[in-house]
Amino acid sequence: MNALLSDDSDYKKWLEQLTASYRRSQIKAAVSVNREMLSFYWLLGRDISDMSSASRWGSGFYDMLSRDLRRTLPDARSFSVTNLRYMVRFYELFPADVEALPQTGDAAVISGTPAIRPQLGEELFCAPWGHIKLIIDKFGHDQERAVFYIRETVKNNWSRAVLQNWIETDLFDRQGKAISNFTLTLPAPQSDLAQEITKDPYKFDFIELSAEYNEKQLKDALTDNVQRFLMELGTGFAFIGREHRLVVGQTEQFLDLLFYHTRLHCYVVVEVKVSDFDPRDMGQLSTYVSAADGILKGEGDAPTLGLLICKTKDNVLAQYAVDALRSPVGISEYELTKRFPETVPGLLPSIEEIEKGLK
Repeated sequence: MNALLSDDSDYKKWLEQLTASYRRSQIKAAVSVNREMLSFYWLLGRDISDMSSASRWGSGFYDMLSRDLRRTLPDARSFSVTNLRYMVRFYELFPADVEALPQTGDAAVISGTPAIRPQLGEELFCAPWGHIKLIIDKFGHDQERAVFYIRETVKNNWSRAVLQNWIETDLFDRQGKAISNFTLTLPAPQSDLAQEITKDPYKFDFIELSAEYNEKQLKDALTDNVQRFLMELGTGFAFIGREHRLVVGQTEQFLDLLFYHTRLHCYVVVEVKVSDFDPRDMGQLSTYVSAADGILKGEGDAPTLGLLICKTKDNVLAQYAVDALRSPVGISEYELTKRFPETVPGLLPSIEEIEKGLK
């Protein structure tokens, strides 16, 4: 009987649904526990900060509170002196707009989320504590950047290593910065999303090239490191191919790099140039975008996007170039590994400056 039941397709389907449902419940429970824990940390940080505890009870306050909490809550592992100080910094980085919130012992707050500034909302309490501590270390006094990285962490489900990578490559200053005509060529919701997936510059510091390199070498290096390339492009890009062949009329055209974006539901044509921006490149890219729309775009797909990644560009010239086109296109620069100049004046003092200082 059991063997017959295990072979039954309806039973198998039901079992798969039960398993998936249980996994979803586990995730929801973990998110809920994380939200409650972070709410408690934020409130405890607020209490410590508002009561000016260190000045009120002396320099040994944190040691005393850590010891007492671990004594009264022996199963808890989160009340080290270091963690308590992080809780205070957590609150001070994201203070509440609402004045009269209850203290941490109030049951009404334990079951909900503190009222944080509307620009962040509950996203703050969905990020893992380890991620938040990393963001505090990097941006302890810069709420705008901290908010950005918390939102991106929650939206993209970043691991801590991925978050560290985006912080180190200055994603905040690069995200959505490509020069484009998306607002002129796409409807508002899609134009905002299209702009958001761009960067300027793109950092290709995961590849090594000699001082003199050509386009083929750069494209070879990008496709040889396609996993890192996709990571730099961002969440949602699926790589289709390089030198993708399109038969256009009686001709063959080859797209440098072709992607499909799973969030925007559209093809993305990327052309890479190792030279400075030339407006003539936009005519070629616009043609490829139109051809991809006519040949590749299927029912339910959004309009194809074009992205030109070049070595350098004049931003004013680039803006005029994209504004003159009907196809949705953008222009960004790329950077390879940064190298120190041969001489860096003022970085180290000279012997004369050292002797003068000693005198």
